[in-house]
Amino acid sequence: MKSHQENEHRMTAFTATIKKFAAQGEKTGWTYIEVPVAIAEQLKPGTKTTFRVKGTLDDYAIAGVALLPMGGGSFIMALNATMRKGIRKAVGESLQVKLRWDAKDRELPAGFMECLQDEPAALEQYNRLSKSHKGYFTIWLTSVKSDAARAKRLAQAVNALANGQNFVQMVRALKQKREDFKDSF
Repeated sequence: MKSHQENEHRMTAFTATIKKFAAQGEKTGWTYIEVPVAIAEQLKPGTKTTFRVKGTLDDYAIAGVALLPMGGGSFIMALNATMRKGIRKAVGESLQVKLRWDAKDRELPAGFMECLQDEPAALEQYNRLSKSHKGYFTIWLTSVKSDAARAKRLAQAVNALANGQNFVQMVRALKQKREDFKDSF
């Protein structure tokens, strides 16, 4: 059996079709690709929980992207807006995928823990989250380039956590606020 370190360096290639969930709970509307059991086993043998990968989607480089378990050993990779723009393909089209396990943990953005420590309810909620849900916040906070956008997201995250929200609840609330604002004109 190969060690995790060996698997981290081995690239696995396959072809996937871009799909979109119609009604699938919190995943409703997500654009994604399926990662079959055999491929997931090559990437990180025996794993049944979320793990991160890096590689390419066609020629678009990715890193730190989560594979989410869907049962039976298969996984999905959600394709966010940035990734969809990068690959320039739509639902139903094929994608050449090359992946390997990404063992690197993402670092929390500067100042995030300090802000949480200033808001005990937010820190308590954050500490209750699973590692993968903490990771969603980390990715979201670190995926913007400007300091102003990062500061805005940091405030939104701390406020959401202080109100007892997890990442999905926060995103839904932020989208609802945008919809409410849009309808006021």
